[in-house]
Amino acid sequence: MTSSPPVPRPGRDVRGIVVEALARGIADGTYGAGTLLEPSCLTIESTTVARAVFAAAVRVLVAKDMVDETWQVRPESDWNLLDRDVLRWTLAAHTPPAPALTALFGDLHELRRSVEPSAAALAAQHRSNEDLAALDEALTAMAVAERSLEGDPVRAAGADVAFHSTLLRASGNRFFTQLLRVIGPALGARSRLVFAGPHHHPVASHAEVADRVREMDADGAYTAMLELLDLSLRDDP
Repeated sequence: MTSSPPVPRPGRDVRGIVVEALARGIADGTYGAGTLLEPSCLTIESTTVARAVFAAAVRVLVAKDMVDETWQVRPESDWNLLDRDVLRWTLAAHTPPAPALTALFGDLHELRRSVEPSAAALAAQHRSNEDLAALDEALTAMAVAERSLEGDPVRAAGADVAFHSTLLRASGNRFFTQLLRVIGPALGARSRLVFAGPHHHPVASHAEVADRVREMDADGAYTAMLELLDLSLRDDP
């Protein structure tokens, strides 16, 4: 399932504002499954939204599988989580230790465990000098973030995403690369939470993967990535 066109960011675009408001309300449960969406359920600056604008916004959410053709909210299990906007709304709707967020991160771990060890093994076979340089850059940024006085969770999370994104691209598998649409944002949200609290030092386990990729050791890269993911599971928020 592919991602539908991105939602215009709120600003002067009224439709974009309505899409954001409705989607966030759906994601946080304000409009539960089966709720019939009507213009009267939403106001902007105390003004009811025009029906034509509301209908255009709902069509966006229909394309993202959050709402059906009759304007009723669909169950969360039907939403297109491979769509960047849907994933963004879902992540924003929950804060730890919300069970829904814990379950989402659990699903993310299972996806990564199924994909990333194989991606690391392929990267060991296909990596370029540019890929190795990008891995080293991410490791350096991760180490700098960890050494800062109180830690830098945002920078550490960015380095974590950059490292894993590089490996998925270096695999040479176009489908693995496409999974960055979901793994990237979800991993970023998870990593920011993890690095903001007590966690294992991530550099050593990531460096082991990079070393195996550098040495073109496919089996070693697979095993090292599997061990990295299982170690990181202990830090899940």
